Amino acid sequence: MKQSRKIVLGLLPCCVRRTNMIWPIPWRNYNGIFRKFYVYFLLSGGSTFQIALYDDSSSFTAATTAYTTSNEISGTNYSAKGNTLTRIDPSSSGTTALTDFADTSWSTATFSAMGAMIFNDSASGDPSVVILDFGALKTATAGTFTIAFPAADSSNAIIRIA
Repeated sequence: MKQSRKIVLGLLPCCVRRTNMIWPIPWRNYNGIFRKFYVYFLLSGGSTFQIALYDDSSSFTAATTAYTTSNEISGTNYSAKGNTLTRIDPSSSGTTALTDFADTSWSTATFSAMGAMIFNDSASGDPSVVILDFGALKTATAGTFTIAFPAADSSNAIIRIA
């Protein structure tokens, strides 16, 4: 039986551990952090961002600072480090800086994943950017496993700071 799975991601605004995002720095300081965030992603235009998938044994914390192979999934049509993401250029809306990624998928996939890590594959040490928890184990059996990112706006983008 062909089974497809589409995961639509949301995001809580800050500092959520093992829910949808880990953001390890304060985010309310408009003059400092907002500008640093915005400049970091503007300057990362040449960087390659990856999304790696993890099983239900993974246990990420705020101390998870880089890509790891520990508990990364394996399965049909999945390779270590997952998929390369297409980044949507950073922008700002009022006091909110944001960036997002185009949806990504694995076709004819057979695997299960509980969460994911977006990391900068171009930077030394593959630093993590976002940790995602799908809320439940998601499975595709000889189908397409799709991660659908939310709208790239100040209320919904997968990475935003206000």
